[in-house]
Amino acid sequence: MSEENFEPVIKPDEETNNDSTVEERKQDLNEIIETGSITTQGKYPIHCLTIIGQIEGHYILPPQNKTTKYEHVIPALVAIEQSPDIKGLVIILNTVGGDVEAGLAIAELISGIKKPTVSLVLGGGHSIGVPLAVSAKRSFIVPSASMTIHPVRMSGLVLGVPQTLSYFEKMQDRIIGFVTENSNITEEKFRQLMMNTGELVMDVGTVLDGKMAVESGLIDELGGISDAIECLYQMIEEEEKADDTNDN
Repeated sequence: MSEENFEPVIKPDEETNNDSTVEERKQDLNEIIETGSITTQGKYPIHCLTIIGQIEGHYILPPQNKTTKYEHVIPALVAIEQSPDIKGLVIILNTVGGDVEAGLAIAELISGIKKPTVSLVLGGGHSIGVPLAVSAKRSFIVPSASMTIHPVRMSGLVLGVPQTLSYFEKMQDRIIGFVTENSNITEEKFRQLMMNTGELVMDVGTVLDGKMAVESGLIDELGGISDAIECLYQMIEEEEKADDTNDN
């Protein structure tokens, strides 16, 4: 069955038979299908944002590509920061990377959110997915996930002139600066991983598994979804205690 023909089947609540509840569930499912995000009602109301596939920039990628569109994510992040009903944000990543400026824009927004934020790398957090993974206040990665660190690359026609190399270097410095400011990895270590020539066959760079990402200081902790959400709950509780103390 194609995605275009998919219609979520939702049965009325057997106890309340509440039509409004059914309608809310439909809206939640449609939001998941269209944007890959949802606000959940658990111990605390938190928003789950998924960053998957390829980060789409100013050009639309082919329809067969799984993409994360910045025009969906950026307004969602603004709404999350402004909503008094949302107490925290969990970002789930499984991305191959993509547009550098779009990825950095999303990462900067996440890092600027005052509410508690937690990221979790599943599968992969490659290329520009690295800044996105470290942009949260606390980052997690499962042991089986991997992260590829490599220099900035550009597809298509590139002019072989000094100005082009200077542009690449400045963009690379922006990425390195953001990653080192938002994680525990040193600039020297990150550059070393980025320029490693002994690991990738067709490129320079390094692939880190979950354990190596934590040992290098890039990611804070090994863990899964329950660990990430428990950490987010603790951060929310600490923030609420601090607010109560300030009020008194």
